[in-house]
Amino acid sequence: MNSMLKPLSMIFNEKSGFHATNNDQIYEQLMRYWTDLGFEIQVFDIASEMSIQALIEKVHLRHLNHDNQGVIVVAGGDGTLNSVANYLLHQTIPLAILPLGTFNYVARVLNIPLDILEAAKLVVEGKPKAVHVAKINDAIYLNNASLGLYPLFIKKRELYNQKLGRLPLHAYTSGLDVLIRDRKELKLEIEVDGVNYAVKTPLLFLGNNQLQLKEMNLNIAKTAEEGRVAGVVLARTDKLSIFKTLIQLVRGKLDQAADVYSFSADHVRIRSHQKKMTVAIDGEIIQLDSPLDIHVERNALTLMVPQ
Repeated sequence: MNSMLKPLSMIFNEKSGFHATNNDQIYEQLMRYWTDLGFEIQVFDIASEMSIQALIEKVHLRHLNHDNQGVIVVAGGDGTLNSVANYLLHQTIPLAILPLGTFNYVARVLNIPLDILEAAKLVVEGKPKAVHVAKINDAIYLNNASLGLYPLFIKKRELYNQKLGRLPLHAYTSGLDVLIRDRKELKLEIEVDGVNYAVKTPLLFLGNNQLQLKEMNLNIAKTAEEGRVAGVVLARTDKLSIFKTLIQLVRGKLDQAADVYSFSADHVRIRSHQKKMTVAIDGEIIQLDSPLDIHVERNALTLMVPQ
C-alpha cells in the first residue's frame, strides 16, 4: 500500500437533512479542501446499506487496508453520531464530527466548532481524544437515555413536528398530550452498585454528557465527566407535578422540578416485570430486553477535537 495515501470516509444520513440544508457550495468546498490535503474521499449514506452495521464494517475495512488509516467523518447530529459510534468503540481510527444536528451536545462539550468548514479543519489540525461512552445493554448513549414519559414525549413531539413543522411550542403541546393520553407509572427495581431500591416513577433519566447535565443545572454533571453512570428519578406521579417536570426538562431546568432525586454509580441494573422496555436513547426510541444493565466504558471512543 502507498503509505502516503490517506483515506477519508464521510458518513451521513440523507434522511436527517444533510443535503436538505441546500449547502451544496459548502459540500464542494469540503471535498476540495480535503482533496488538497491528500485525502482519498468516499462518501457513504447510511440508507445505502441494508444495515448500519454492514456499512460500518465496509468503511472500517477500507481504512484498515491502508498504511495510513486516515479518519472517518460523521456528518449529522448526535443521533447519527451515536449510530456510527456504536460500532467503532475501542478502535484506533479517529472520528471527526461535522455538527449538523439541532443541539450538537457532543460537539459542543468538546469545543468542536459548529461552523461546518471550521469543524472540517479538525481532520488535520485537531488532535485525537478518547471520550467516555455509556452503555445500556448492547446500545450506547452519548448524551442521555430515559424511560417512562420522556420516550412518549419524544414520539408525540415528532408527530407534531411532522404535521405542523418544528416549533418550540410543540415541546409543550406534546408534553401535555402525553399526560392526557399516555401517562404511565413505571414500577422498577433499581440496583445501584449492588444496593436495591423499589421505585415507582413516571420518569427515569440517565445522562452521559456533562454539558447537557450542566445546562439542566444537575449536580451529577461531574459524575458523567468522571466516567460514572449519572441518573435522576422523578418521585411524584400526579399529573400537575409531572407536567411541570416535563416543562422544566424541555427548558433545561430539571433541577427546579419538585421531588427529583439524583444518583451516581459504577453499575446500575434496572428490572421490570415487562420483558421489553421502551427507552429513548439520544433522541431515538428503541426496545430493550429487561433487565437493563448500565455502565460507562471509559475512553472508549476516539474523536478529533481542537488542539
